[in-house]
Amino acid sequence: MKPHKRKLFIALLLMFVLIVGLTFWANSHIVNRSKDFLINDISKVVNTKVGLLLGTSKNLPNGNRNAYFYHRIDAAVQLFEQNKIKYIIVSGDNSIKDYNEPLDMKNELISRGVPAQKIFMDFAGFRTFDSVIRANKVFGQDTFLVISQEFHNERAVFIARKNGLVAFGYNAKNVSVKAGFKTKLREYFARNKVFLDQWFNTNPKFLGEKVVVE
Repeated sequence: MKPHKRKLFIALLLMFVLIVGLTFWANSHIVNRSKDFLINDISKVVNTKVGLLLGTSKNLPNGNRNAYFYHRIDAAVQLFEQNKIKYIIVSGDNSIKDYNEPLDMKNELISRGVPAQKIFMDFAGFRTFDSVIRANKVFGQDTFLVISQEFHNERAVFIARKNGLVAFGYNAKNVSVKAGFKTKLREYFARNKVFLDQWFNTNPKFLGEKVVVE
């Protein structure tokens, strides 16, 4: 191997090792710092004014039902019915035509008996960071209950608490290992971005006018 190619190979190898190492560290750090604030048993949820329901698509690309979506809806409805939360902010992506996560979630919640006036839509929850920060800066909440699957709640609660917010996570039912493999893998690497957001003092893509939740 020529010297310049050897140097390039070594540089790329070191970069790869660094990225892998940082990814392992980021995941371990987020899990350890958030685990005490995640709840599986609904009876242990302290009554909270607002639940922040994190968005995902209603259907998979093949047209089948997205289990992540429906399990989150199930969890939000259970929390509302048991008076654990009074209001629900549905936060998700609505960046392209004919794709509206907040509206899909709102309609599904209403079909399950949650009154429309108890639901607030956040159309600019393009990613978890935006959803969490906007819950505070747009919807005025410094305490809230995040509703998603455990692996997602870990990141959301970590972000919230790093930004001075009092957040807990209620873990919706997960999906099978096979069905959730790609999502879990994507989540694993998404955690690096959490620390980039901190280092670069990132803000949500949009903020806008404040919304009073009551």
